[in-house]
Amino acid sequence: MRSGTDVTENGLRRLLDAWDPIGVADEVPDEYDCMLAPLLQRLRGGAGRTEIGEFLRHELEHHFGLDPRPSDPDAMAARLVSWWTTGSVDGSA
Repeated sequence: MRSGTDVTENGLRRLLDAWDPIGVADEVPDEYDCMLAPLLQRLRGGAGRTEIGEFLRHELEHHFGLDPRPSDPDAMAARLVSWWTTGSVDGSA
């Protein structure tokens, strides 16, 4: 499990930017920062793929105004939970 370091936040940011469901991460590097704290809170609290997937789906639909299906929030949730549990610092898990 991870601590609350900047390394953790930066790793999560890299994962979200690589996922880039809006397609703007190259131009707007902080586009998904609104999801950092809520995701870290959930991950620290032991949330699994289902809860993380529901959060991502909700954010895509209600915050970003997107159909969540093309972005496959469940696959991203699995990647985030794996990253969290394996402790990959560089966000490549």
